[in-house]
Amino acid sequence: MARPRVHDDALRARLLEEASAVVATAGAVALTVRDLAVRAGTSPSAVYSLFGSREDLVRAVGDEAFARFAQRLATVPRTADPAADLLGLGLAYRENALADPHFYRVMFGAVGAGLQDGTRGPATASATFLVLRDAVARVLGDETTAQEPALGLWALVHGLVELELDGLLPDGADQRYVQVLRAAGQGILDG
Repeated sequence: MARPRVHDDALRARLLEEASAVVATAGAVALTVRDLAVRAGTSPSAVYSLFGSREDLVRAVGDEAFARFAQRLATVPRTADPAADLLGLGLAYRENALADPHFYRVMFGAVGAGLQDGTRGPATASATFLVLRDAVARVLGDETTAQEPALGLWALVHGLVELELDGLLPDGADQRYVQVLRAAGQGILDG
């Protein structure tokens, strides 16, 4: 008879959720294995068993954040209408942030910076940014000029989402978000 798994995927997921909350609000330096174990209702040895080390745990939190984001972006269909696809990516960005605000903050917040080796590379080199850049290139019909408009669209979407997460937008954020993306987004694309 097989030995039962004591530390299963559900515990791993719970630890990542709890760890993301700590990192998002207080930074990676505030995350301790002992505190995390208490928050998740388990033992420090379970954390080490699942992740190996504190540093590996912190890395796993960042990896999970970006994996969730990439998975959300991957749900946006690629159709014959590049402009609708681009809007779909903007909506998926917001949905991701609202569904997983701690993981969103881990990816983009200053307190989550330097999750792996203490350094940050340019975000424009990330796989998720390349999805946006490629969608912009489809709209423009020109891959060589897509980088700057993609960066502008990202700044627009990111700013709106940050304001919403911080509770700084008045009611009607759903409708306003789409309206702003359509109006300002077109202006950015037109250059």
